[in-house]
Amino acid sequence: MRVAVLTSGGDAPGMNGVIRTIAVAGIARGWDVVGVRRGYDGLLRGDVIPLPFDVVDGITRIGGTILGSARCAAFGRPEGRAEAVAQIRRLGIDALVVVGGNGSLTGAHLLAADRPCRIVGLPASIDNDIGHCGLAIGVDTAVNTIVEACDRISDTARAHRRAFIVEVMGRHCGFLAMRAGIAAEADAILYSERQPSEDELVDRLRTVLRRCLGPEGRHKRALIIKAEGVAVSTARLVERLQQHLHEDAPGVDIRPTILGHVVRGGNPSAMDRLVGQRLGYGAVLAVDAGLHDVMLGWDVPELVGRETADPYIRAVPLADVLAETRRLLDGTSPLVRKRIELLRQVEDLLAL
Repeated sequence: MRVAVLTSGGDAPGMNGVIRTIAVAGIARGWDVVGVRRGYDGLLRGDVIPLPFDVVDGITRIGGTILGSARCAAFGRPEGRAEAVAQIRRLGIDALVVVGGNGSLTGAHLLAADRPCRIVGLPASIDNDIGHCGLAIGVDTAVNTIVEACDRISDTARAHRRAFIVEVMGRHCGFLAMRAGIAAEADAILYSERQPSEDELVDRLRTVLRRCLGPEGRHKRALIIKAEGVAVSTARLVERLQQHLHEDAPGVDIRPTILGHVVRGGNPSAMDRLVGQRLGYGAVLAVDAGLHDVMLGWDVPELVGRETADPYIRAVPLADVLAETRRLLDGTSPLVRKRIELLRQVEDLLAL
């Protein structure tokens, strides 16, 4: 048995734990385990490396991915996938494990239709925007990174009685802003699933600033967490709010902070190491069982797919995963509606 693993799309802390677990568990079964460098781009070029124990030893604690990642427009075209099929057959690959987000899993599903080998997907996306997956690889680390940054910002904000708007990743999904905002005691959370007009947003934030730092305010700082997917830019919000500070919060400054790719980096948390390791081992068991065109979801909110040996993991057809992902991104998924409803219930308490 020759098994290949590739990491694709945006990197996520915990990917290396997946790579190591597949390599170690595969070697224990007598398999030849190889890594595809730079995602689908490397697959098209047949760029694979062996993954013996000494190569993967100790990598679980390291952020990013030792295999690298890349976007690959050519793989999205039929002729590109035909080349990938040819490379898989030329390399004698019996199973391919794809670790990545929505685009990567879409590619896995398209490739699976040609059945060049067994194909198993694993969810890795710091935005947590993959269907039928309670927690994707990398999410926990990203949340912890945001919370730590906000804690540090809050220290200096309290010292100077300032307001901060902290922008975090989350182009189409506000999960990071929601979870980190609650944990960091934010006074307002702006997320991409809710898109009020610019004037409505400014009015809401002016109210927050008055509550926190106005003449009757009881706070020493105001912390606003904003997902990057909110249509109004952070710079524009700061500009608009500054025009009213003399009235809403006299003597107070407001500052923007864009965390950007800081949120992606860093050593994975214990939770992301555990999730990556268990999903990696689940992938080995899935390959062993002959599963094909499935994703292994961690802590799946609904009882979809099939049970596995791990009670936290379910094997869900990739077609179902991609359909639910579309619902997550367009806001029609019941899970998204529950998240938004829960957050709305506590929004009025945030700036008290």
